[in-house]
Order: sequence, then C-alpha cells, then structure tokens
Amino acid sequence: MIKIINFKDNRVCKILGTEYPLTQGGMAWVANAELASAVSNAGGLGIIAAAATPKNILEQEIIKAKKLLKPGKNFGLNIMLMSPTADDALQVAYEQKIPIVTTGAGSPGKVLEKLKPIGTKVIPVIASVAQARRVEKQGADAVIAEGMEAGGHIGELTTMVLTPQIVDAVKIPVITAGGIADGRGIAAAFVLGAEGVQLGTRFICCEECTVHENYKKAVLEARDRSTAVTGYKLGHPVRCLRNKLTAEFERLENINAPAEQIEALGTGKLRAAVVDGDTEWGSLMSGQSAAMVNNILPAEEIIKNIFAQAEKILNAN
Repeated sequence: MIKIINFKDNRVCKILGTEYPLTQGGMAWVANAELASAVSNAGGLGIIAAAATPKNILEQEIIKAKKLLKPGKNFGLNIMLMSPTADDALQVAYEQKIPIVTTGAGSPGKVLEKLKPIGTKVIPVIASVAQARRVEKQGADAVIAEGMEAGGHIGELTTMVLTPQIVDAVKIPVITAGGIADGRGIAAAFVLGAEGVQLGTRFICCEECTVHENYKKAVLEARDRSTAVTGYKLGHPVRCLRNKLTAEFERLENINAPAEQIEALGTGKLRAAVVDGDTEWGSLMSGQSAAMVNNILPAEEIIKNIFAQAEKILNAN
C-alpha cells in the first residue's frame, strides 16, 4: 500500500519544503507571482517563469510573490536556459536567494555552479535518460521527467515510458510531468516510481491564474485531439492548442519554408494569447491533459481534490 498524503518520508516534499510533492509548471507569460503564490500557499511549490522577462520586471514579480506568500511557504523560479535573458534570471535567483530553481532547454551546469553554494535546490527538466544521468552527476537535487504530452517545448518520449526509465537510471528523486491533470495521473506517476508530480495546464484554469479568459475558455473546450505540435523543422517542437497559428506553422514546415520565416511567425504570439486573448493567432500553449480540465477552481481546491483522489486510488487495496 502506497501512502502519499502523510509525506514525512517523501524526498520531494523535503527538498521543496512543501506539504504536497507537487510543482507548478514554469509556463512563460502564465506563471507569474499571483499563480505561484497561490499554488505555494495551497501546499505545492509555485514557480515563477523567468522566460525572457527583463531583469527589473522579474525582480518585481519575485518581490510581489514574497509579499503574497503565507509564512513558511516557498516558491521557485524557472530559468529557460536558451532564453537571451537566462544569465540575468540566474543573477536574480542568486541575489534574491530563491530556494528552488527549475531549469529547461539547456545544460544547467552554470546554474548549479552559482546557486548550489548558497543552498538553492536546482531541479532540471529533462526528457531523456542521458540528460537525467548527466544532471545528476552535475549535482542536481532532483529531476523533472517531462513527457511529450506536456504543453510548450517538448521532447520525444511519452510520460508513461520516460518516467520508469528515469527512475531506474538515477538515485535522486524523480518528479513526473506531462499529461497529468487529476488524481489518476498522480497515482500513475507514483506507481511508475516517481516521488512527485508537476502540473502546468491544469493551473491555467485556476482562479488565481491571470491569463485572458479566452485562453481559459479554449482550454476548457479542448478535446482529446485539440493540440498540435509544431517546430519540428527548427528542432524545438512546441505543443499548443490547434488554431490558425498552428495551421500556418504546419503549412510553412510542410513547404520547407526558411527557418527565419517560421521563427518570425511565432514572435509575440504567446503574449497575444495570454494578455490579449487572441485564440486564433495567439500561441495557446497547452498539454494534452487540457481535455481533462473541465472547471475553474481555486488552486487550493484543485490541489486538495487531486491528491485526495490519488490517495483513494493508491490505498484502494
């Protein structure tokens, strides 16, 4: 029988300093101070996405999150290493003494080197066994094994096959991401050997999430085949909800359009979706789990409900 509610021995909770072994995905333009603090206050680990945010704006978000946090709660920062502002985000994490940093889209070596000495826990998002082994050797505290069901930038392997292979390959704790939106997904992750989960898409439809209502509505209306993956030609595949933008990406890729033309098409499109509510030409980054999201609830209610469901499933026998 697997116990997941009394987390006294859960390594992920000990690393994160949380009640639940849950991290919120570092979604660019979505994961801001309001969302991160709401998830952290509800017992998980909220994460602010640095993305390509200018240094001064990122600092303001971190200060805001600290003011919104309840006493004793942690939050984290996600640094996308391919971003042109990654070095600035790293410096902010150092100056602000961010307790948890997740990384993606690149080698976390410089992040580990700079932040580990000040006590920051560094947890890279990885998509293969080789990546997991490499970051463990570099000193990562845990890994987030993200399957291709996830929204945004993705790898090649599904969560179902990636998770157990990563669990077998490393000794540090494994947090599973990609395709998880309810307690059934959490239960499956634990059965596969993970010690924690990361949810992104589910928190788009969270009361505290500040994305445009059109974006939330699009997620709520999503079905099993509502997402598309574009960007294979560029080597950076991205999963989003299907719309006119994804159709144009697919058209350009099919005719082997120049990379510069394809990249230009995506400029500013995430902001268009999140801020302006453009559901036709905006980039509606979302995982396949959108099909399982059917309501908008406070973060606290979402987290309590899904872990209660997971506990019921795992303790059924």
